[in-house]
Amino acid sequence: MRKRWRAGVVAIAALGLGLGAVVHTQGASAATWPSATGSVALTASKSVSGTLDGGLKRYYGSGALGTGDQDEGQDPLFILADGATLKNVIIGSPAADGVHCLGSCTISNVWWENVGEDAATFKGGSSAKYTVTGGGAKGADDKVFQHNGGGTLTISGFAVSDFGKLYRSCGNCKTQYKRAVVVKNVAVTYPGSSLVGINSNYGDTATFSGITITGDSSKKISICVTYKGNNTGAEPTKLATYKGSTGGDGTYCKFTTSNITYK
Repeated sequence: MRKRWRAGVVAIAALGLGLGAVVHTQGASAATWPSATGSVALTASKSVSGTLDGGLKRYYGSGALGTGDQDEGQDPLFILADGATLKNVIIGSPAADGVHCLGSCTISNVWWENVGEDAATFKGGSSAKYTVTGGGAKGADDKVFQHNGGGTLTISGFAVSDFGKLYRSCGNCKTQYKRAVVVKNVAVTYPGSSLVGINSNYGDTATFSGITITGDSSKKISICVTYKGNNTGAEPTKLATYKGSTGGDGTYCKFTTSNITYK
């Protein structure tokens, strides 16, 4: 099991966030981490249709879902059917492969205390609409959000710290799509590698606004990275990297320096 909890707490403290504080989800600087109201162990993936309101209980993997490693192909804690909503949930450790959205879905006020393989994976078709509103994630060795299907993901009012990538459009899935991601009012705390990775050769787009980055005085975190994706399973080729100090390209990576604030 990964030992990332301490680093995650330090990173969140840098944002001025307190464990056990009242939860706020409006705006990049307002998110605070909640205390769990109880605990639920999941030994198998929990399917959700309609709405599941977790009441801020902590859900975590046990048994087959309890390895706590980064291996590919793990089962998720939650599987959301097309149109489903998951809200007011704390995902503890082990987190397995987090949440899978099989179609359009809403993830609201969900908090990953220590990301497993991925926090959430989006698998819907080309017209799917996914929404992540409020909540936060920390301790992601690699990706927080993985976009394997098509459609558009909107991430707003979210807090992320101690991470590899906030979002990645799948670089080598067998079926590829033109994907879009909108990232707005997101609070980012260093360390982290990049916010978004997209495949420009498939026409992916990433649009940013209201991004606040704390603790990255040298501006090392990349805002948007473009790749040449493929459907063969090969490692995708990195094409261009756009930093907060330079702005994007206006076509695939859509942001200006005014959209990024450093603290």
